[in-house]
Amino acid sequence: MNNSGGQKLEAANAFAIKGQVKSCEPYGSGHINHTYLLACQEGGQEFSYILQQMNQDVFKDIEGLMRNVKGVTSFLRRQIIENHGDPDRETLNLVPTKDGKDYYRDSQGYYWRAYLFISQATCYNLVEKPEDFYQSGKAFGRFQCLLADFPAGQLAETIPDFHNTPARFLTFQKAVEHDVMGRAALVQEEIRFIQEREKEMGLAIRLQKQGKLPLRVSHNDTKLNNIMIDDATGQALCIIDLDTIMPGFSIFDYGDSIRFGANTAEEDEKDLSKVSLSLPLFEVYTKGFLEGSEGRLTEAEIEMLPYGAKMMTLECGMRFLTDYLEGDVYFHVSREGHNLDRCRTQLALVADMEKKWADMAAIVKKYTAAP
Repeated sequence: MNNSGGQKLEAANAFAIKGQVKSCEPYGSGHINHTYLLACQEGGQEFSYILQQMNQDVFKDIEGLMRNVKGVTSFLRRQIIENHGDPDRETLNLVPTKDGKDYYRDSQGYYWRAYLFISQATCYNLVEKPEDFYQSGKAFGRFQCLLADFPAGQLAETIPDFHNTPARFLTFQKAVEHDVMGRAALVQEEIRFIQEREKEMGLAIRLQKQGKLPLRVSHNDTKLNNIMIDDATGQALCIIDLDTIMPGFSIFDYGDSIRFGANTAEEDEKDLSKVSLSLPLFEVYTKGFLEGSEGRLTEAEIEMLPYGAKMMTLECGMRFLTDYLEGDVYFHVSREGHNLDRCRTQLALVADMEKKWADMAAIVKKYTAAP
């Protein structure tokens, strides 16, 4: 990716921004795209924008990606206006180029986009208090509510088979069979753990084909740091990072949040005795998610929320083990066996979920029972 000063200025000047560019500084903590805060000034007034160079190594179909972003944000804007909200703060708003396009391709062939900057709001990387996790759940639940009538099947797959767990399993099986690093003998217990749960992996896809589980607009990266929290109210304001918007399942968006936020240990914790599912955090997120969805989820979706949490955790562990077997070629590692530690943490969390399955189901039922 190219992010020279000249390229940034070329890109900035291509968009229909107000005023003259005064500064363009790196912004945020994202690792995929190059993101900048663009400050402009005109007649004593200041205007701020987010300028991003999109990662063409990760996202091969930039045009499809941007159709997704434009379609979803435009739909959200209309819904927010109908609900008497603030469309400039409650969703991302693309800034068009001077010739009316949604993105710009610079002289070097790199793709850029611009958004209105949302001020007086913050993204947090860690769950510092239960209220944060509740707000996260409420935001992603509302995301499903507002987009319930969006034709998800029209969305492009920006990363094909991203949460196709059976396809991930086939890749894992090939890694075990080829064993290019000679590591399979060291991880037979982990391999067996995953293989024993193969039959569960295709359940969501089977139910979708049977018409029992609806295809939804899926965010696919439902971490806390992809939600802007209003500085004044402390309430969830806007969901960001829409590059992985694709057709998918609400239960997987829910499940990935639980995997990430309700684990009592770090993702690469070596001491597996520290790994468990926090039922209090599971409960506050579930409460927020179901409140935010405002009854737009089906009975099947609600019933399968615990399954979504388990499957996203199992899939993540499987991906870490696949990468370990293939020589750590996908996930960045900082120590020997890093991906194996990550895998073991996820699998330990799956095992703890299985022990607490009745509790998880009871919590879901608690927040769906008639008053």
